Amino acid sequence: MQTAPKSMRLHIALMGRVNSGKSSFLNLVSGQDVSIISAEAGTTTDVVEKSQELPPIGPVVWLDTAGFGDTTELSGKRLEKTRTTFERADIVVLVCEGSYIGKYEEEIIDEAAKRKIPLIKIYNKADICPITDNQGIVVNSTDKSSRNDVLNKFKAELIKICPEEFIDTPTVFGDLIPVGGTVIMIVPIDFEAPKGRLILPQVQAIRDGLDNSQIVTIVKESEYIAALNNMKQPPSLVICDSQVVDFMVANTPDNISCTTFSILFARLKGDIVKLVEGAAAISGLADGDKVLIAESCTHHAVEDDIGRVKIPRLLTQKTGKSLIIEHVAGFDFPADLAQYKLVVQCGGCMHNRRAMLSRINRCEQAGVPITNYGVCISELKGVLERVLMPIPQAQKAYSHIKNNFGKIA
Repeated sequence: MQTAPKSMRLHIALMGRVNSGKSSFLNLVSGQDVSIISAEAGTTTDVVEKSQELPPIGPVVWLDTAGFGDTTELSGKRLEKTRTTFERADIVVLVCEGSYIGKYEEEIIDEAAKRKIPLIKIYNKADICPITDNQGIVVNSTDKSSRNDVLNKFKAELIKICPEEFIDTPTVFGDLIPVGGTVIMIVPIDFEAPKGRLILPQVQAIRDGLDNSQIVTIVKESEYIAALNNMKQPPSLVICDSQVVDFMVANTPDNISCTTFSILFARLKGDIVKLVEGAAAISGLADGDKVLIAESCTHHAVEDDIGRVKIPRLLTQKTGKSLIIEHVAGFDFPADLAQYKLVVQCGGCMHNRRAMLSRINRCEQAGVPITNYGVCISELKGVLERVLMPIPQAQKAYSHIKNNFGKIA
């Protein structure tokens, strides 16, 4: 975040009438006392800038502005600076006293609409001001204990309206190895493989390697060891289909990074750290717990389908519990997530990143752990830490869970 140029960060302008609690809201969501707050109107006299890393959006800049309706001596100059903030705002956050919309709020709403800037309403001071509609996020900025709840709701709105170029998206793996580096892809060809072609994640991974000027070698698992032995230099990375992850780990030297296509797509399409943390919930599952398995596509299930057969079987074998496993497909996703103890989401090759982040955020709001097919399978086979080697932040999160709560059973 510190190395991201300011011009590359999402600029979020906090606007509203004087004393609506803009600075208090900024202090709440940033978790710091960034702006001076006071009951006296006009405390914020200039635009206050605060940089923050806001996963999964990435680096942002908050612009805390002077309030509309200021009657102090320098109000004209202050409001002039506030209005120029529209010129650099990617998102406008309108902070209201309760849900009251008066002439100042209307002016901000109209100006944002005219400039086609997305706007989020914050209904602040909910402890003392009336809330008469559900068009905004209800907040009491003085309640520090509400930070996580408010931040999750705010990020959910950001994910919906944030300009596409600011949805922080990594490559499949191109940024994980150097230019000219070699990657071996282990692609099983069995009855699940489509006739005469590869599945979409494999094709996208191949293209990503080519786009990043890397050397891509593709083999079946039966040729992997020979391909590895024939190389003068060890590969920079080995990627496999999740169904052969235990084979890959067993036959790959410890000094060579390896992972799965599904784990790479967990990083590409979602929040890999959250999905790795979600895998910890597997060890806590009990008899009668409900697990939701969510597939992005609506393909016809084959005899040993990964989502409908393999993962349920592995979950039952690993936990030894009698679980209630439900399935959804396509864009279906239950409104009542609180009934589940775990959500296992597919790789999401048929969803965009925004849709996957939205699902992760909804689970987080409901207090339900969520993981991904590849992360789940690797954990169930006892190799998750090994296959997170190319993604240090995810491996660190896994190690933290293991060290603090004991080995994930």
